[in-house]
Amino acid sequence: MSETEPAGTPLRLVFDGHALQARPGVSLLQAWIAAGLPLTENVGCMGQGVCGACRVLVRRPGERIAGTALACEMPAEEGMQVSFIDHFPARRPHAYDLSALTDSWSIPDQIDAVFPEAKHCRHCSGCDRACPKGIPVQRMVNLAAEGQVFAAAELFDACVMCNLCVAACPEHIDPAHLGQFTRRMHAALTLRPADLMQRLRQIEAGEQPIDLDAPGASPPVQT
Repeated sequence: MSETEPAGTPLRLVFDGHALQARPGVSLLQAWIAAGLPLTENVGCMGQGVCGACRVLVRRPGERIAGTALACEMPAEEGMQVSFIDHFPARRPHAYDLSALTDSWSIPDQIDAVFPEAKHCRHCSGCDRACPKGIPVQRMVNLAAEGQVFAAAELFDACVMCNLCVAACPEHIDPAHLGQFTRRMHAALTLRPADLMQRLRQIEAGEQPIDLDAPGASPPVQT
C-alpha cells in the first residue's frame, strides 16, 4: 500500500489465481479466509506460526524473484502475487535409535551414519533463503557435520518443519530433518527443553486453547 492511499483502502492481491481484496493489517491466511475460499490443506495452527503448514511463495510488485513465507505470519500487501506450496517430504527415511545414544562421544559418527550428505554441503545458502523463520540453516548443517550437535540444535530451535529447506537443497541433505535429529540428540543427553516445558504448562493452564471450530480447523476428508 502506498503512503498516499487511505489507511482503510482495501489491498488488492492475487492468491492462487484468485483476485482478492483484503483489509490492511491482515495476514495472507486471514485474507484467504475472509474471501470465503476453502481451506482443505496448507493449514494447521491457524495463525500461531508454529506448524509450518501454510507455506507460500510471495512476489511483490517490482520484484523478479519470489520469496518464501508462512501465510499466517506474512501481512498482505498491495499487488502481491501469492501461491500455496505443497509439502516436500524428505528424500528418504532417516532411521536412528536415540536410546542407543548413551554419551556424546559417538555423536559425530551417528550424524555421519544417518545424514552422510551433510558433509557435502555446497554452501549455496539456498536453505537460508528458503527458511521463513530466518534460521541460519546452512550454519546448522555445517555445525552438525562437524559434530557440534548442541550448537546446531540451538540454532534450529525455532524450526517449524515446513520443509522448504528440504525443497531448496541441491545435495538432498534434508536440513529440516537433520536439525530435528540434532534437537532430539540434544534433548536425549540433557534436561527437557525449557520451551517444551513452558508449552506443556500453558496447555495445562488453559493458556494454549485448541479451537476445533475455527475456520478450516476440521477440513473435509479427501477421498
